[in-house]
Amino acid sequence: MPLTLDHLVIAVADLDAAFADYSALGFTVIRGGEHQNGITHNVLVVLADGAYLELIAFKTPEPGNRWSEVYHRAGEGFLDHALLPSDIDADVKAAQARGLDIADPVPGGRFRPDGARLDWKTARAPGSDVPFLCGDVTPRALRVQEGDVRRHDNGVTAVASVTVAVRDVEASRARYAALLGTGADAPIVEAEISGSPARAVTLPLGPATTVTLASPKGSDGALAEALAARGEGPVAAAFRAATGAGDLDLRLTHGARLAIVAG
Repeated sequence: MPLTLDHLVIAVADLDAAFADYSALGFTVIRGGEHQNGITHNVLVVLADGAYLELIAFKTPEPGNRWSEVYHRAGEGFLDHALLPSDIDADVKAAQARGLDIADPVPGGRFRPDGARLDWKTARAPGSDVPFLCGDVTPRALRVQEGDVRRHDNGVTAVASVTVAVRDVEASRARYAALLGTGADAPIVEAEISGSPARAVTLPLGPATTVTLASPKGSDGALAEALAARGEGPVAAAFRAATGAGDLDLRLTHGARLAIVAG
């Protein structure tokens, strides 16, 4: 089974404020709980396609942790993105065999507010231009809840696309393709991404989502600014709904560039 988008990670300063603001945007927001490290906690927006937004807040800085360093340097906004493996151990070995520098899976987890313990494994490459893998050990429905929580007043059902800022689009295409097992020959084009002239390549993440890797050609525009401030990683995402609503208010999204598109 191909790797698909699992979730997008957005740093927020205050979980209660983020809960209220995303609710005001028409999303159904649920409490995620506290991670087993005791340093971070989160709230979630789960979509009908199974992907979700993780709005994460730090209780204290964590030196040496990239997410913590990005947030405490650059503030609220995107931190990372994760893909869902069918078998994380096998998928990591396959990516390693294709030449990707990615570490073997390590355990992680969190406690839900109802006391349920969730366990998973993650595997990460050294660079933040490619996503990490997040594979469930306990049933995925414990981590990614089902039912009414996946219905949203704004009509959003899925993640249509993710844009990732990278420094070297050829190198990032090769690394991403080694992770996915496809896309090494995807064409690189000239485009304008988030107000920046860029070189970009688009790859599939499963049947209905795409990721665009974009390298700004200059130092102006939101893409270039995000790359300078936050390093490589996600800079924008678009949700799919029956009716498009355009760009969402950055104040309510806590610095993450999000849009709702028709489709």
